[in-house]
Amino acid sequence: MKSIDRREFAKLSFLAAAATALPLRAETQKPVRFAPVGLGVISNIFMEACAQSTKCKVTALVTGHAKEKAPKYEALYGISPKAVYNYENYDEIANNPDIDAVYIGLPNSMHAEYTIRAAKAGKHVLCEKPMAISSAECQQMIDACRQHNVKLMIAYRVHYDPMWQQIRQMARSGALGEVQGFQGGFYGPKMSGWRLDRKLAGGGSLLDLGIYPLNAIRWISGEEPASFTAQVASMLPGPRFTSVEESIEFTMKFPSGLLASSGSSYGEAAPAYLSIDGTQGNLWVEPAFLYDGLKFHGRTIHGPVSEVSSGKQPYQFTYEADHFADCIRNNTQPATPGEEGLKDLLAIEAIYRAAGDPIA
Repeated sequence: MKSIDRREFAKLSFLAAAATALPLRAETQKPVRFAPVGLGVISNIFMEACAQSTKCKVTALVTGHAKEKAPKYEALYGISPKAVYNYENYDEIANNPDIDAVYIGLPNSMHAEYTIRAAKAGKHVLCEKPMAISSAECQQMIDACRQHNVKLMIAYRVHYDPMWQQIRQMARSGALGEVQGFQGGFYGPKMSGWRLDRKLAGGGSLLDLGIYPLNAIRWISGEEPASFTAQVASMLPGPRFTSVEESIEFTMKFPSGLLASSGSSYGEAAPAYLSIDGTQGNLWVEPAFLYDGLKFHGRTIHGPVSEVSSGKQPYQFTYEADHFADCIRNNTQPATPGEEGLKDLLAIEAIYRAAGDPIA
């Protein structure tokens, strides 16, 4: 038998001791467990996103239509019927240790109530945009989540898309020269249901669609608008637009002097787009705010650029859900916290005031 010297023996002994001190298999971190609140179209997409994630899992449901809607999702995601709540017993989620966070996919006017109740139940909150129907409600949501030491993130999926991050980086890096202005819009003539009821929606196309170019302009520029002009109009006949505006066009001026114009409509069959204009280049993003199909083209100081995203729905939702899961697990601040949603509502209120909206 071959002998070994003392140094080699010491080395082997160290390695053996280290091996016994380490677990045989590294423990896999458990996914963050979500309860979607409201089972409409947007929550369905969010649940599909969680199914494609290793960081997130749907473990409970909150719905006012349990008999009609819950069985489908129970079967798809292995959810126990005991983990299905309604709006009356919603607060009992506090007693379910298999819920880490809620996803608020309700009509806008319900965001504040169900965010605050989730915070009191000790659950983190991922809330759809617009954050609420007033800046006062936004502040109440921020305060409640802070008081109960839970995280609050607003679901600005654009911020988490790698191509949108690339677009923002180009605009801010000087690749377009000095950015001088933005033009944008988001238009969807097929909108119906609760979105046309101001008590539920808080406003018309601006809160539902116009918030996308508004937020993108704020995010890319890194500035908050200082002044506004706006016009609203409802041209289509019939009862659809008795309490909300059909169309709105607005301009913003920023402290640096940068100018931006944008709009939204429930009547116009127009594209979803954003144009970023600099002294030495331009980027045109279209379609800009849909769930997939993102593409841009233009010219920078380095020459022509063009790119098409390969991402397919619900990929943006997966990116944002994964980010929130990381924030919960690592105790870090979301990139789009409640304060981001508050800033949008402050701007939206200013736009309505500038338009002389008598309902605002």
